[in-house]
Amino acid sequence: MKRLSLLIPGLLSLLFLCQAVTAQVATGIVYEDRNGNGKKERREPGIPGVSVSNGREVVQTDADGRYTLPARDDMILSVIKPTGYQVPVNELNQPQFFYIHKPSGSPELKYAGTPPTGELPGSVDFGLIRSEEPERFRAFIFGDPQPYNLKEIDYFAKAIVSEVEKAEDRVFGLSLGDIAGDNLDLHEPYSRVIARAGIPWYNVMGNHDMNYDATEDKYADEAFEAHFGPANYAFNYGKVHFIVLDNILYPDPRDGKGYWGGFREDQLEFVENDLKFVPKDYLVVVSFHIPLLGNGNAFRSEDRERMLELLAQFPHTLSLSAHTHYQKQHFHKGHHHYNVGTTSGDWYSGSFGPDGTPSSMMRDGTPKGYATLTFDGNQYVIDYKVAGQPEDYRMEIHTPKVVPHNARYNGEITVNFFAGGEKDTVEYRIDNGPWKTMQRVEAFDPTLEYIHHEWDYSTTLPSGRRPSHPILSSHIWKARIPSDLPVGEHRVEVRVKDMFGRTHTDTRTYRIQ
Repeated sequence: MKRLSLLIPGLLSLLFLCQAVTAQVATGIVYEDRNGNGKKERREPGIPGVSVSNGREVVQTDADGRYTLPARDDMILSVIKPTGYQVPVNELNQPQFFYIHKPSGSPELKYAGTPPTGELPGSVDFGLIRSEEPERFRAFIFGDPQPYNLKEIDYFAKAIVSEVEKAEDRVFGLSLGDIAGDNLDLHEPYSRVIARAGIPWYNVMGNHDMNYDATEDKYADEAFEAHFGPANYAFNYGKVHFIVLDNILYPDPRDGKGYWGGFREDQLEFVENDLKFVPKDYLVVVSFHIPLLGNGNAFRSEDRERMLELLAQFPHTLSLSAHTHYQKQHFHKGHHHYNVGTTSGDWYSGSFGPDGTPSSMMRDGTPKGYATLTFDGNQYVIDYKVAGQPEDYRMEIHTPKVVPHNARYNGEITVNFFAGGEKDTVEYRIDNGPWKTMQRVEAFDPTLEYIHHEWDYSTTLPSGRRPSHPILSSHIWKARIPSDLPVGEHRVEVRVKDMFGRTHTDTRTYRIQ
């Protein structure tokens, strides 16, 4: 009994020590940074009811703006920007809403991650700046800038960013991954270029932004985190709640080779915990790189279903992706998923235009460009802006130039409505005649086919790089072109009624001979 009594105090001490280690916490305060100096001053109040996360758990600040979260040795603390406040930005207009905690730093990789951060501070504070946020606002959405060298960074700057610099009425931008093309040293020049937009710019991790020499998925984003911050985070603007996720599983858990679309369990827990504090009348917009819908087995099915279940509790949802270098609208069980066209188009291929950048038409006939999303409360409208073209250039109409009179002729009117899909209606009429409905079909875009013919049959080498082979486009409409009209020129008018209730028109002419 005496020996046992001597052992018990030691065991109790060891148990207490273990509990202290496992109970390590992160604490801090979210406060109103009234003078904008990034430091908590005595007269600057804490902000209650603000969500803060460690990448898995999400808590809200108390009446004094204080929070407490479980702490781990490899985590990023982030504040989820509430409506009516801004987070500070650095000199590159990157939002600074996070604190990286990696006491030992990132593992040794080809592209460096975060150096050792040391012990967790006693208080990790986040300063927010009060700001009026209208419920109606516009954001830029970029798919795959994906430069493989500095020359392609220059193409991106000239063709895309130069337009955004001049645009008005915009509040932030978001790039949907593949910020670089495998060379992660290009993250820095990309950031310098995108900073010219003059607005806060958020980023999504893509499969070409990964540390390929990582042996575990949780380390594949080390270089991305070091440059851009967390790969999984959220923020609010107006009546919209935005969630950004890394949805690339690397190495592929099926065979340890390549990658697969999907989510880790900690990411899904983050989304579930985050959504507990989001008002049900908000629009929830989830952004990632690999499309959630479509593409067959490119996405782990159980992760897709879990995400859709989490979103199903909200009446207003939207998800955004890029990755494919074509544009498509998907609808599934009431959820809208938009696979956005890319700023690099078809990987900077094609002949050079007047601005010195490649034409780079995507494989579905969508010209290179970017999306703009206009939000009004919990509603949204999507527009696709073609680089170098007017705002109202939304479709391309293809007709034969000359048609034989009263002949058995099978020529067609073909319309590529670039951001179109199954919820749009396309009609046409000839010479102010009655409107007739066109049929949506999966087909190759005629312009892209013509470009390929130019490359194949030219006796001189065209400039630039040969475009990729066309794929069947999901936003093509067709109708037979009439040949039984009087000889002479005739006017084709096309009218698109889009999924948002708007009408777009364009015209072409052809001649009957």
